[in-house]
Amino acid sequence: MKKTISGIRGIFGEDLNLKDVLEFCNNFSSLIKSKKCVIGKDTRPSGSMVKNTASAALMKNGIDVFNLETVPTPVVFREARNYGAGLVISSSHNPLEWNGMKFIIDGRGINEHELPQIIQHQDIVKTKIGIETEITTSYIEDAKKIIGNLENKPKIVVDIGGGAAKGFAPELLRGIGCDVQVINENISGCSRGPDPTSDNLSELITTTNKKDIGFAFDLDGDRLVVVKDGKKQTPDVTLGLGIAKSLELGYKNFVLSIDTSISVEKFIKEKGGTVQRSKVGEANVIDLMLKNNAQAGGEGSSGGFILPEFNYCREGILTSGLIASMLGGSEFNEILNYMESYNQIRDKTKIDSEFHDKVIEEVKSKFSKDYSEITTLDGIKGIIDEDSWVLIRKSNTEDIIRVSAESNNEEKCKKIVKDTIKMVNQSYEKIR
Repeated sequence: MKKTISGIRGIFGEDLNLKDVLEFCNNFSSLIKSKKCVIGKDTRPSGSMVKNTASAALMKNGIDVFNLETVPTPVVFREARNYGAGLVISSSHNPLEWNGMKFIIDGRGINEHELPQIIQHQDIVKTKIGIETEITTSYIEDAKKIIGNLENKPKIVVDIGGGAAKGFAPELLRGIGCDVQVINENISGCSRGPDPTSDNLSELITTTNKKDIGFAFDLDGDRLVVVKDGKKQTPDVTLGLGIAKSLELGYKNFVLSIDTSISVEKFIKEKGGTVQRSKVGEANVIDLMLKNNAQAGGEGSSGGFILPEFNYCREGILTSGLIASMLGGSEFNEILNYMESYNQIRDKTKIDSEFHDKVIEEVKSKFSKDYSEITTLDGIKGIIDEDSWVLIRKSNTEDIIRVSAESNNEEKCKKIVKDTIKMVNQSYEKIR
């Protein structure tokens, strides 16, 4: 079972069971000052069972539950602004046998100070039993107001991936004036896995032929991957396109995760904007956004554009509409051409979790000798030159260390990753 600010995740029936759901939701109740909580789930087979158990635990502790049933994660985040708290039953892009919970307070994901209160036992003083009410959402209408109506009627293919974006992404895109074809509506018979950032999206690539663009979502609808001109784009491109739209709207202050492409940062600065870097992770990006009143930003590695005025989470569905509104405009091609001149590789190497800290400390001393500048905000990032960098981070969810690198030279980028993984593995062999 994984317990992070991104939520609780595990293989349902093995390392995550209904007793765990009861315990964590009991603890979460102590953080809900409004005594109201919105709840929704994605399309996982265990979703209804977990959601019903979570609702019962919340109501037992005097929390009124407002049930959205099957909806994308961004919808729960949006509605949580109105009710004070939210709970998403999902493990995002993990395989179908997994499930989990994402906890929302005041419209944002929990932070590092709140996580211990959820994973450590709390004794709740019970007052009355809460009630459950089914509700609907104005999400699509609210998103349409942000995007506006399109006149050019772009032709779009939407790959639902069997997830909760069904009933939301196609309707939003049609509502703003797009011609939409939908594939992989249901989990049964779906041609791909739950994570579009790792899947090759072959059906979407084929179906998008002679269309303007293709969009692929993960199971809970917060990740978005773009297919354009027969090519699956990197997740950083999703963020880059959202940033380009923000700049077009006049926004200037941005927060990017430390592993987001340097091309996005350079593009922002060339347009007169400012950039601050956060730790990797949606909650960390949003935390820094709130502290610095940033207008937009996100996390390149997960295809996650964030627009705080609308939602404090990765916004795959809204972003698809914003990107559609850019089709045919100069900003769309400008950011794509700009980003294509950079190459980014994200890799990993298997390292037992108990050795993560020691390995990173060992590599840090080597980075200090090899690179003129290092950053220890999140793992260790070595700045090689103005167009190249490398980052190593321990995983919070697996026995691996992640290695990310970027350069404006593809072969150079490959060599950086290869050499760094070799350095990590050598450090591991030395200390264990």
